[in-house]
Amino acid sequence: MFGPFSRFRAHAILAVAALCVLLCALVATMTSDRLTAGGMYPPSAASVRAERVLGTEFRAGDPDVLLLVEPRDAGQPVDAPAVVAAGRELTGAVRRAGPVHFVSSFWGGNPAMRAGDGRSAVIAVKFRGDEKAVGEAVEQLFPSVLGRHGPVTVSAAGPSATLDALQTHSRRDLIRAELLTAPLVLLLLIVVFRSLLAALLPVLVGVVSVTTTSALLGLLATVTPVSVFALNIASALGFGLAVDYSLFVVTRFRSELDRGADPAAALRTTTATAGRTVVYSAVAVSLSLAALLVFPTMFLRTVAYGGITVTMLSALAACVVLPAALALLGRRAGTTATASRDRDREDEGPAGLPVGSPVGGPVSRATGLIWSSSARLVRRAPASVAVAVTVFLVTLAAPFPDVSFGFPDDRALPAGTAVRAASDRVRADFPQLYEPQIAAVLPGAADGRQALSGTDAYARSLSRVPGVRRVEGATGTYTPAGRQAPVPSAARTFTDGSDAWLRITLSGDRSDSEQALRTLKAVREVSAPVPALMGGGVALLQDTRAALADRLPVAVLWVAVSMFVLLFAFTGSVLIPLKALALTGLSMSAALGMMVFIFQDGHLRDLVGPFTPVGSTDIMMPILVIAIAFGLSMDYEVFLLSAFRESYLVLGDNSAAVEAAVRRTAPLITSAAALIIVVFLGQASSPVVPLKIVGVGMVVTVVLDVTVIRILLAPALMHLAGRTNWWAPPVLARLHARYGLAES
Repeated sequence: MFGPFSRFRAHAILAVAALCVLLCALVATMTSDRLTAGGMYPPSAASVRAERVLGTEFRAGDPDVLLLVEPRDAGQPVDAPAVVAAGRELTGAVRRAGPVHFVSSFWGGNPAMRAGDGRSAVIAVKFRGDEKAVGEAVEQLFPSVLGRHGPVTVSAAGPSATLDALQTHSRRDLIRAELLTAPLVLLLLIVVFRSLLAALLPVLVGVVSVTTTSALLGLLATVTPVSVFALNIASALGFGLAVDYSLFVVTRFRSELDRGADPAAALRTTTATAGRTVVYSAVAVSLSLAALLVFPTMFLRTVAYGGITVTMLSALAACVVLPAALALLGRRAGTTATASRDRDREDEGPAGLPVGSPVGGPVSRATGLIWSSSARLVRRAPASVAVAVTVFLVTLAAPFPDVSFGFPDDRALPAGTAVRAASDRVRADFPQLYEPQIAAVLPGAADGRQALSGTDAYARSLSRVPGVRRVEGATGTYTPAGRQAPVPSAARTFTDGSDAWLRITLSGDRSDSEQALRTLKAVREVSAPVPALMGGGVALLQDTRAALADRLPVAVLWVAVSMFVLLFAFTGSVLIPLKALALTGLSMSAALGMMVFIFQDGHLRDLVGPFTPVGSTDIMMPILVIAIAFGLSMDYEVFLLSAFRESYLVLGDNSAAVEAAVRRTAPLITSAAALIIVVFLGQASSPVVPLKIVGVGMVVTVVLDVTVIRILLAPALMHLAGRTNWWAPPVLARLHARYGLAES
């Protein structure tokens, strides 16, 4: 595929790769400090504009940071003279720390910032600027105010404090996951390859792809915000694909050596077959990840940038750097004993088809027996297997229709961390700060007495909406029971002489509840004196859900069409791509159902590790998991179809080709899946809930895909379809014959 690898050329390729890794490693050391944990909201959403107006014109809106101030003497109240002096000093220090829209505290004249028992108080801060500017302001503020200050102790809560903590813990978890999984992956690779030298080859591919991707993400972060999760996902995906691709290439190379080919000929055959399949797989994974680019959030788009980059670099390293290493190693990359060649020959398929398993000895015989038995079972009763597996997957998918999407909050952090502990205390002592609220911004509604009366009538109408607890504005506070007179400062708080806004407090205690979202819908249907912009946590969630739902059909269509075209070009069949899409969709639905069952409903915590269920599912994680898992599913599909097509061309019998393909690829796919599961177990073991969701979701998806889908359901449908597997309309058949991408 890439021409002969002379020793000089191989040395040159490895030298360039080493230099590239060294330079990228230097750049990558600065990457994590440039990343952010935000990017969840669509920037053009009306709620985002409303929040911007609230901050710039009214110095209002949801605070970014809540500083919890507690006297060090547990018996001392916050209005004690020494505490008052310290509180005023802290309030002033926060105002001077950076560009702020407002700073509100008990010592600054807001009695609502004092706890009911008088033992603690809160300083609420809202910064100016976008998420990146706010994050930088938070990083500058915290070192100077957190901890002990004379008679008080200060800790941080609030959305920006939570994002800062998530970013910090994600960085630590990335290192911890790599330290945890790297030895396990290497150990498994040694078991699989039966050679330390061969086991280091996937590590070589992974280091090249992940280090280069980390450096590129760091450079990208200098010109645009990049999510910290992009680096976490790229690292896990990169090492997983490095293992996948290396297994496929090295296994084919070994098979050719064991069939008697010299190293040069074995490498030519490997790059022309396994190398080409790796390229197809990388294109499939990249096309799947590219679907994330249609969504209007920085979080998903930057994860797509990192995922696509590491996928293509993994393929490049597997097709260029890895063959160069194999060219230098020659037969030393083969099996550890000559006797293993004879054992592997015993496992050859009909007509001398190359063996698919890289594992020899007792492991090879055991796995070979298992997969041979499953292949025979599927061949004998394909309809029964197909029905049983489909019922099983539909059962797993059953919880998904009850999904309720929300944003992660402080409860996504591990219990006992500083921000989580402070947030729990603020939630208990200041419940009004966590009430679900909507901010209705009314441009021009305060321009004149008549306009203000229109705002008054609008507030009265809103107070009668089911689910609204109260409405506060310049003309007073309205509840379903009637109107209360405005406080003297209300006019200054809710108007600026031209524009106005209303604070609408809802019933319940969750901004992501379906009740709150229904109330928001009813509020938006109330006729306003001027077009209203709705802000607040409830509106931000609803606008994000709407933006993602609006783009979801485009993403699904992109994946379906691109995968169909790619698989058609690979196989020349119309039925096989349709079957692959349907099976992958069924597998993804089952994985989504399990994610809801575990993380929304709170089941299996003893198995997956401790976390706090909040009754909702992180809105970004299912999309992210499905995009990655769909790509990996196509990865395994390409491996299976490659063996199926090669077997069919040799044998000419559909059923025999299916059985031979399963026997050849099942051990290989299982080995690759076991290794990639170990990689994502590092994420699954994270105490940070978003990372845990990704890790558990990927483990569940991969397990389902490589067992019940690729080994049972897909072969069963191939048996049932018979020769129809390869059917295509004459026009498409001629098109494929001329332009198809089939392996040579």
